[in-house]
Parts: sequence; C-alpha cells; structure tokens
Amino acid sequence: MKKINNTYIIVASIILMFSLKSTAQIVKAEIRATGLTCSMCSNAINKQLKSMPEVANVETDLNTNTFTVTLNESNNLSPKTFKEKVEDAGFFIGSLLITAKPELISNGSYILMNTNSNKSGDIKFQVLDKGYVTEKEFKKLSKSNKDIATYSANNEDDFHIKFIN
Repeated sequence: MKKINNTYIIVASIILMFSLKSTAQIVKAEIRATGLTCSMCSNAINKQLKSMPEVANVETDLNTNTFTVTLNESNNLSPKTFKEKVEDAGFFIGSLLITAKPELISNGSYILMNTNSNKSGDIKFQVLDKGYVTEKEFKKLSKSNKDIATYSANNEDDFHIKFIN
C-alpha cells in the first residue's frame, strides 16, 4: 500500500510541476524610443536590452528609433522590464507594441481597452499607460479614459492594452 501511495505522490508532483510551467509569455516587443539624437544613443538602449538573459535578438531601425526585441521562450517579462531598461539608458518609450501568447493577458495585470481581437495564435497589443506612450498621447488618453478607475490610478503593475490587428 505504501508503494502505491508513493507512486501517486510522484505522479501528482510531476503533473503539478508541468502545470506550474507557464506558457504565458511575451514573444516580441517593438519599442519606439524618444529623445535619441545620435547612433550612440541607440547603442545605449541596444546594450541595455541585450543585457537581459531572456533576449534572443535586438534589431534597431535608426530611421524610426525602433528596437525590435525577440525573446527566448519561457520568459516571465512584463512591459515594465522594457520601460526600466530604456529609462536606464537615459531615454523614454514613445510606444510599446507587444506580441505575446494569448494566456499572458489572463493574468489580471492586463486591462483590455478594446476587445476586437479575433485572431488565433499570438496576439499583438499596445500598452497605453504613462511611460509607454508619449506624454501628449497619455494626456489625450487620460481625458478619453477618465471613467476607467484603474487608468487614472496609474498603478505601475497594471497594463492597459489595446489589441492591434
């Protein structure tokens, strides 16, 4: 009887271990930075982004100041990580577009501002909070979303998102 109980415990442990492994992850981030004046500025951001072990590749477009960050699987990054890295380099995010597994937005930190995503597979969305859009855009969004309590609260752990088709 003891051997059977141990077998159940081992099987239950294995099932629990695999169920805890989250597939909710960011696949790619497209960051448009503001405040850059030269290639050395973009190099500073590039170095900050590449310093993360979860980053597989960073592509830079100097014409648009856009950094496309491709991530390794099984990462647990949030938009806040990208904001911190860009700010550590001395710059700001003008827009942040994220491609992610659909399960990511079910964790409670993501608040949908629209619901028109009928796409299967990875989803793409823009983060609309302060620090993830330009100051001018944030003021406009604040006025149009003044009735949404979580938006005006400006909690750094809540991410208000809009699906991009």
